[in-house]
Amino acid sequence: MPQAQRAWAGIDAGKRHHHLVVIDADGRKLLTRRIANDEPELDQAIASARALAQHVVWAIDLADGPAALMIALLLGQQQQVLYLPGVAVNRVTPAYRGEGKTDAKDAAIIADQARMRRDLRELRLDDAAVAELKLLTAHRADVAADRTRAINRLRAQLLGIFPALEGALDFTNRGPLLLVSRFQTPAAVIGIEETDLVAWLRERKARPAAKLAAAARRAAQTQRTRVVGEEAAARIISSLAVTVLDLDRQLATLDAEISERFNAHRLAPVITSMVGIGPLLGAELVAATGGGLEGFDSADHLAGYAGLAPAPRDSGRRTGNLHRPKRYNRQLQRVFYTSALISIQRSPSSRSYYDRKRAEGKRHTQAVLALARRRVNVLWAMVRDDQPYQEPSLLTDLAA
Repeated sequence: MPQAQRAWAGIDAGKRHHHLVVIDADGRKLLTRRIANDEPELDQAIASARALAQHVVWAIDLADGPAALMIALLLGQQQQVLYLPGVAVNRVTPAYRGEGKTDAKDAAIIADQARMRRDLRELRLDDAAVAELKLLTAHRADVAADRTRAINRLRAQLLGIFPALEGALDFTNRGPLLLVSRFQTPAAVIGIEETDLVAWLRERKARPAAKLAAAARRAAQTQRTRVVGEEAAARIISSLAVTVLDLDRQLATLDAEISERFNAHRLAPVITSMVGIGPLLGAELVAATGGGLEGFDSADHLAGYAGLAPAPRDSGRRTGNLHRPKRYNRQLQRVFYTSALISIQRSPSSRSYYDRKRAEGKRHTQAVLALARRRVNVLWAMVRDDQPYQEPSLLTDLAA
């Protein structure tokens, strides 16, 4: 078979195997193959595809995880690799013939979409620091989610046996967690003198010990009835409290490690100079963008990737309809949204802009999203010019 000038290779990534389909400029299949997710087979498949054309554009439906080795091999060979999310593949599948869903069909769709589309993000080879930040921030998100689930389970158990205490304390804080790790029932709280409870809490550095003890005693005095299953629930509550405290220690360690890695990044001084972005949000931004903003052509491109640029939804004579895009990076959107919320409290310019949007009739969430979109432009310019953030005057902001 003569070598084509250009070809497009679609990869449907899986845990143990990937499926590879290569097509030419007319959409004809040049190669279809199931390949094991190990280096020798992946290398052989890459070589086979590269032999079919002078230039191969690769596209894949995963950007990490099971696809990490394949991506590393391709980028290591200076191949162009595009990312087509799995949700986008599912959305366009009905437009292709055949009702069945197979790995081969998905790979062919990925290749064909790469051939036709010009809006797919190109994957780049991360340096070691960025790769570590991706892993650390993803792991932190998992640990934080585990912590939230454990707190919710603790509250549910405590609500069943001691509702007054559940309503009186905030279990996102360390002090209440320490308290219920030892005292979970009204009888347990009443059974210890308040002064002794204060001393017990102070010994474990729970703050404010006196207020915690007083709140627990007031709650215990409102309930005399012993609930069926109380002993088992108390053991579960104690175990969950210890689990959350351990997760807090893990998060503290991760936060220190992430901050250290991020502060060594070349963009750290510029990014963190912006009001509302600290080391943790900055690390998430670097992880979500692959190390910087070089992969984005403009601030609009970055805003679209963050889900902050509205997409058109026109039909027939109805034009000008906009909606939030369905395909965007949720981690990056969270960074800009969270930093916008923080900036409202700390930046007079951000507060002024938020208040103006509220006065225009926008709801709170809409106003924060509008502010987040504006901050994308500012951050883009800061990174482009390698200049730290400067708080604009209120007069300048009102004229914008």
